Amino acid sequence: MLDLELLNTLVCVVEEGSFTRAGERVHRTQSTVSQQIRKLEESVGCALLLRDRTGNQVTATEHGEVLAQYARRLLSLAQEAHDALTSDVELVPLRIGVPEDFDAKRMTAMLSGFMKARPGARLETVAGMSFDLQRKLTAGEIEIALVKREPGSGECLASWPESLVWVQGPQSQIDDEPVALAVFPQGCIYRQRAIRSLDKAHRRWRIAFGSHSLTGIQAAVSSGLGISALPTTALLPDHRLCDGLPPLPPSELALVSSGGPLNALQRSLVDFLRSEIAVQASSS
Repeated sequence: MLDLELLNTLVCVVEEGSFTRAGERVHRTQSTVSQQIRKLEESVGCALLLRDRTGNQVTATEHGEVLAQYARRLLSLAQEAHDALTSDVELVPLRIGVPEDFDAKRMTAMLSGFMKARPGARLETVAGMSFDLQRKLTAGEIEIALVKREPGSGECLASWPESLVWVQGPQSQIDDEPVALAVFPQGCIYRQRAIRSLDKAHRRWRIAFGSHSLTGIQAAVSSGLGISALPTTALLPDHRLCDGLPPLPPSELALVSSGGPLNALQRSLVDFLRSEIAVQASSS
């Protein structure tokens, strides 16, 4: 095995052409540098340097030139490994929870923008319903999450109101009763809004379709399997607003943390999402 310290000394001597100047670079005496070169030559089994008659000038042999080239690459790789191990950006992933009832394309576009601005970051997303993400935050499995919740229900890093509407497919007709619903699982605020509004208006309803994903609910609405309560940002071109149903109170999209201190990279992600979502919320 080649000793990196000896290789570094060899490179310095070859570049400086002098044991004395090389010693100044590696903070060693001239005699120590000479000893290191002799040790390296014994290790590889050939002469690496030639000294002139005065002993002041040193040049590399053919073997010395070859080894010096490899030495530079090995030293560079060793530095790269050291930088990777000491860099929080590359070692510690950014873990963010994303609700399954959030537009995946919308989130992907935002996170892509962040990664372009911070190409060295490692990003991990964890999908789940908002109540699942809250549990993961408490357990320390993630540090940041976007959640759907009741407006003003707790501390957050940022929040935005979500306007909810009743939507149906292009060919759907709302029968008198029961109203066929396409909804998310229990615990989802959209489901709660839909059912409570219908109950308050004394309208009978039935669960016609259920899915964890926003894409599944959108497709069910488009195909006429049922109507649903969705935020205005999640409507597809073929969705139509429903008439004759009780209004839906708004929900809230909140950016929350586990409560612990955030590092610089996590704060930069929070600031980025705060800005991006605010722009989208104002334009919707």
